[in-house]
Order: sequence, then C-alpha cells, then structure tokens
Amino acid sequence: MKTNRPLTVVSLLLSLSMAAMEMTVVSTAMPTVVGDLGGIHLYSWVFTAYLLTSTVSVPLFGKLADLYGRKPVLLAGIGVFLLGSIASGLAGGIGTLIAFRALQGLGAGAMQPTTLTIVGDIYNLEERSRMQGVFGAVWGVAGLIGPLLGGIIVKYLSWRWVFFINVPAGIAAAALLVGALHENVERRRHSLDWAGAGLLTVGLTALLIGVHGGRAALLGLPVAALSLLVFLVVERRAPEPVLPLDLFRQRVIGVATVAGALVGAGMISMVTYVPLYVQAILGGSPTEAGSAITPMVIGWPIASAISGRALPRVGFRPLVRTGLLISAVAAVALAVLLRPGASIHAPQALSALFGVGLGLANTALLIAVQTSVEWRQRGVATASTMFARTIGGTLAVGALGAMLSSALLRGGSVASDAADRLLGPEHGAGLDPDVLRGLAASLQAGLGTVFWAIAGISVVAAVISLFFPNVPVGARSADDADVAQPAEMSTLPPEA
Repeated sequence: MKTNRPLTVVSLLLSLSMAAMEMTVVSTAMPTVVGDLGGIHLYSWVFTAYLLTSTVSVPLFGKLADLYGRKPVLLAGIGVFLLGSIASGLAGGIGTLIAFRALQGLGAGAMQPTTLTIVGDIYNLEERSRMQGVFGAVWGVAGLIGPLLGGIIVKYLSWRWVFFINVPAGIAAAALLVGALHENVERRRHSLDWAGAGLLTVGLTALLIGVHGGRAALLGLPVAALSLLVFLVVERRAPEPVLPLDLFRQRVIGVATVAGALVGAGMISMVTYVPLYVQAILGGSPTEAGSAITPMVIGWPIASAISGRALPRVGFRPLVRTGLLISAVAAVALAVLLRPGASIHAPQALSALFGVGLGLANTALLIAVQTSVEWRQRGVATASTMFARTIGGTLAVGALGAMLSSALLRGGSVASDAADRLLGPEHGAGLDPDVLRGLAASLQAGLGTVFWAIAGISVVAAVISLFFPNVPVGARSADDADVAQPAEMSTLPPEA
C-alpha cells in the first residue's frame, strides 16, 4: 500500500507537538505542583528525569528504527509517552511524579528522532527543506501555547490535567500513523551497540547525580568518568556505534556540538527557573509565571525563520555569532535586573530577546552541520546535534537545581517547608513574618546564583562562536539531489 503523506505528516506534527509542549506547559505548573505535593528541594528533578531519559534513549531508538522500522518504534514511543502522562497526572507524591516523568521522557526519546527520520524517508531533499519550516513553526507554536495553557489549566482545573491533555492528541497521532504510513522496507543485518548504549546511559545518569553535589558527587562523578571513558573505547571499536565519534573531528560539527550543548543549557534553564522566580519572588500567579517565558518561545521561531531567509546573503558564521551574542546580553541583563519588587515586564522583554538570539544561532548551526556532511551521514549528524543540545539542558538543570537546593538548606529545613507553602494556593498565608523574610532571602540568594550561572553559560557560548569556521553557504554534498531512501528494516538477529 502507498503511504498517505498528508495524514502521516499530521500524525508526525501531533507527536512533535506533544514533545514540544511538554516542557513549557509543565514549567508553569510546577510551582503549584510542589505547593500541593511538597518537595521543593526536588523541584529540578521533575524536569531532569524527563530530560535524562529522553536524551540518553535517542541514539538507541534511532538504531531500533533502523532495525525494525520507523512505524513500530514511533507507535511504541507514543504508547510509553501516554502511559507516563497518565501516571504523572495520578501521582500522589513528588517521588512518584519524578519516576513517571522519567517514563514519559523515555517515550519522548523515541518520538523526537523518529518523527524527523520519517520526514526524511517520505520526502526528497527539496521537499524536506520546505517541511523543515513547517515542523519548526509547529514546534514554536506548541511552545508558545504551552506556558499559557499550563497557567490556564492550573487556574481553572488542576495541575494534573497538564499531563492528561496529552491523551487525546496521542491517541489521534497513533491512529493516523497506523492507517497512513506504509513502509517499504528491505531486509538488512545490523549490529546493535548495546554495550555503548548501556555505558552511555550509566555514565550520563551518574554524571547527572554527581552534579547535584553533596554525598552523591563522591560516587556519581567517579562512576561517570569511568563509564564515559570506557564508552569512548567501545565506540571506537563498534561496527555501528550508537554515537559515531569520527563526526566530531570535523571542526564545524565539533564547535556546533559544544555551542549546541550550551544553547540547550541556557534555553532549558530559562524555561525552568524564570517561572519559579516570577511566582516565588515577584508574587505572580501561575498565568503570569507562564507569560514571563511566552515571549521567548515567540521570539525563537520568528528568529529561526529570519535566520533561514538571511542565510544565503549573510552566511552561517555571522548569524551564529550575532545570535549567541544577543542571548548573552539578554541573560546578563536578566541576572542584573531580577530583584524583589521588579516588574514582570523585565523577564518578559529579556526572555524575548534571549529567544531571538537562540533562534538566529540555532537554525544556522543546524543547517551548517547538515551542509557539512553527505546524505548518508546527515541523520546521524543531526541526531548528534540534537543529543548535545538536550544533554546540555539536562546537566544544566541538574547543576542549577543543586545550587538552589544548597541555598535552601543553608536557610534550614523550615525554609524548605515554607517554600512549599509559599508556592501553594494561599501563597504562604499564615507563615510567621520572620520565616517569610528568611525564606525570601534564601530563595533570592539561590535564584540569584542560578541566573548568574545562566548568564555565564550564555557568555561562554558567545565566546565559543568565535571559533566557528566559515562554512560556504553554497556548499552542497554530491548526493544532495538524491531522493530520500526508504526505511530499512532487518528481521535478522543483531550481530554479536
């Protein structure tokens, strides 16, 4: 049977929208979540668990899609994502919520790369370039709707519906995919790099635990160092490595990977901590907390579109440097201006500027990477760039969460418990004035450190951009005119 491309694209867009909306819609609900469930010292882990599993599983699911086809992997990803969403909405404590968010992230790890792979399978190169704009616009719109939708849901329903809203979209996406996508597959033997996938998972998990500091760092960091070192050795010998290392020897990909990791760190950190600052320090409502980062997710897709149109005239390097410089200026200004009593318009304006900078740079980085490799390597190069950006965000949120937790611990257990009440529906009503003052000081100190760290990350990204090579805009691989090849599936067992 022939694939129905329009219906397939609708299914893919629904899948991508769920993954895009998930981070922003949850970020505006989290202050209310910890007010209900408690556990502000675990605030960052609700984001980190999702990011970790969705990140480390990307290379593995990419390989499984080659082995068994894109369709079953995407359907499995949607199913796991919906299961995690329902369980998260039913969570009775912060610990179970973190566990179910990890399950949800595992599903997203299958959905994100597989949707883009299917686009590459069903469209030739010229059509694919046009579709990239469509998917980019939908990603931006989903991110835009997320904060507003999260605030509205929390205000009029319950934070639990932030997770339940994924169910109808997920069911529709799966139903459309089953009927519309028909893969013409070839039998091919593959070697699944289980050792590399396992070592990468252990190494990144241990690293994430280690960056939270405290006693965990004594075990987490050495385990991470050993696991990742062995991972590098295994990948050099693997016939089909889960993360090809040769690609990173190219200067374009190497610099873009480092810059992409820093871009991800800044973006996810802003989405995570700006709403918390607005609600906890400025006294804003959940809707106002969401509106503080909405301008960022508006600025990003607009700047991405401008960047794509300007590339033929301006080139890659000026856009990368200009974009990362703009985001650095915005991050530093945000760290300086965010003080108790500040206007909510300050984070709104600066988050918009931050998003514009990242949008300009990110599009240029991605297209430069895709231009620098041949067609048969383009999927791997794109996935590696996406992997770096996501792991950068994961590690940054974990490290910044450790900073915030440390500040609250210095304020004592009373400060931590009071913070949960402050973020609850009554916004700390009934707390002793001395406790409120101590809590405000602890949160202000912790979040102040967090935003200066975000500023530092953004400045380093701007400095890294100075080393970005001058990639000719007209450079094209010899096989750029090829039509996308069909997905290949192996029914043979993996090689040992």
